[in-house]
Amino acid sequence: MFASRSLVGVARGTVYRSSLQAYRSYASASSPTAAFAGQKGDNGKYIVTLIPGDGIGPEISKSIKNIYSAANVPIDWEEVSVTPILKGGKTIIPDAAIASVKKNTVALKGPLATPIGKGHVSLNLTLRRTFNLFANVRPCISIKGFKTPYDDVNTIVDGVVQSIKLITWDASERVARYAFHYARQNGRNRVTAVHKANIMKMSDGMFLSACRQVAKEFPDISYDEDLLDRACLQITQNPRPFADRVMVMPNLYGDILSDMCAGLIGGLGLTPSGNIGRDASIFEAVHGSAPDIAGMGLANPTALLLSSLMMLRHMELFEHAEKIEKAALTTIAEGKFITGDLGGKASTTEYTEAIIDKLRA
Repeated sequence: MFASRSLVGVARGTVYRSSLQAYRSYASASSPTAAFAGQKGDNGKYIVTLIPGDGIGPEISKSIKNIYSAANVPIDWEEVSVTPILKGGKTIIPDAAIASVKKNTVALKGPLATPIGKGHVSLNLTLRRTFNLFANVRPCISIKGFKTPYDDVNTIVDGVVQSIKLITWDASERVARYAFHYARQNGRNRVTAVHKANIMKMSDGMFLSACRQVAKEFPDISYDEDLLDRACLQITQNPRPFADRVMVMPNLYGDILSDMCAGLIGGLGLTPSGNIGRDASIFEAVHGSAPDIAGMGLANPTALLLSSLMMLRHMELFEHAEKIEKAALTTIAEGKFITGDLGGKASTTEYTEAIIDKLRA
């Protein structure tokens, strides 16, 4: 799906071959976003910004760093903090963090905590606004061998990035164009706009008008529309028909639908996410910071790991992504060393080491 900030794909059918294609390319020279333009340093490695985050963030970030080291991924991490500071009477993200992401153009971010109901501005939203991250891509794909009520889910949700019911023509047109481009680049022959224009006539009506206009420029991609409630019902009854499409929608609907799709494949702990912009992209786990288990060694790093693989494919490091993905998904499918949220008893370290052992085998 694409939600001016969230994209959702459903159908983890034939396995991860089709999903590799779905994750593979986010941008080309003529795409709505810029292709990765990072340059290797003298040591032959790229520099990537790492925002460990709050709660379990540092633990799962450490897991990813260890896995990448074992896989010899040509990346040096540049860790930064986005803890707000007071400047000029305003609470802002530190300049060093902003400069790092702008310089490197890619970042991996752990979960960030925002206090609820206390007037605090969401750090996630602040990052998206700071770097103009207009599309959020969330693939939900079944893991072969990991039993869930549905075995063949492969959905992609794409959305417009906004946290309030604020829709503009430019934002709608831009995310619609990205959804069609993504569908064409990744072998999906249909784009479905999900909406509530029957109730939200002006806002969602304008969103649909923008989608219809863009659709005329992509005659090779089929276009249709569906109500949010009906789409939710149909996906939970049978997600298989949605495997051929990209769903695009406003942010709120994308959050609802992508979380629902995550439930079909085992939860947010298995769901990656990428925030895509013209000049920078930030990849992140969509689950919370789980402060109740922070420091206990119980956290599942899979969502952040899969998000990092989206990042590697964005950087065109395909072989490294496929190697790590195979090791991780095989570990999950075997079920011997998986964390508690997946039905196992392994610690974060044990799960990470099991993946590393497969990388070294």
